[in-house]
Amino acid sequence: MRKIRVLLAAAAVTTLLTGSLAATSGHDRAAAAIGAVTWSDEFNGAAGAAIDSSKWSFDTGGGGWGNSELEYYTDSTGNVAQDGQGHLAITARKENPAGYSCWYGSCTYTSGRVRTSGKFTQQYGRFEASIKIPEGQGMWPAFWMLGDNITTAGWPAGGEIDIMENIGKTPNTVYGTIHGPGYSGANGVGGNTSIGSALGDAFHTYAVDWSPNLIVWYLDGVEYFRATPAQIGGNTWVYDHPFFMILNVAVGGGWPGNPDATTSFPQTMLVDYVRVSAWNAQG
Repeated sequence: MRKIRVLLAAAAVTTLLTGSLAATSGHDRAAAAIGAVTWSDEFNGAAGAAIDSSKWSFDTGGGGWGNSELEYYTDSTGNVAQDGQGHLAITARKENPAGYSCWYGSCTYTSGRVRTSGKFTQQYGRFEASIKIPEGQGMWPAFWMLGDNITTAGWPAGGEIDIMENIGKTPNTVYGTIHGPGYSGANGVGGNTSIGSALGDAFHTYAVDWSPNLIVWYLDGVEYFRATPAQIGGNTWVYDHPFFMILNVAVGGGWPGNPDATTSFPQTMLVDYVRVSAWNAQG
């Protein structure tokens, strides 16, 4: 079943917090319980090599993914490949080499979206990636997770955790958001933080520490937001079951807006590594 990504929320999250937060004891307990690495991909394949199929699979298509996005996601190494320098490259291109059809007609862009569903899921722990994001109006890179029950429970009942999202018109800002029943789409609960230069100018680490009743977001090891059941207005907390990871580069859509004359292509997201660590309840 095609996974529908409905990620309009970070445009207008209900809770936008930046900087330090007063309460840290919950995070201190969670961080102390982070255990050994349980899964990783260092992307050390040859230049042009396909992604490791034992760890990742593809989402494909051009139906808009619930957000009026413009790209057609392919499984081609022209869009998703290792670069021979220890990175995964997910590249958005202004092209339609195979006559792809999108929701708006003949597709204008191709890109890539990969996921670990059916290969790896985990409940709780640290989920971290080192990423150099693309830049430009209309670009929408993301590192995020969906509940492993998405095909049966549906969205947003299965839950969504956005570890990193960025849009080209706010190049210095990273967004972290959760979506669940009653707090999804434009009502998602999340935070953001900004730095003094464009995030796409260098590699940065994006991570969450996820434990019972607490999710904490980091940029380069510095906490900038936390979510707890108290923040979702009496709605259901749906983050107590396994999730899988997704990496993608979307083009256009309701939140970032579409590319314009200032946007150059191709645009590539480089991923140095993705690592997952265990959460030890007795940590």
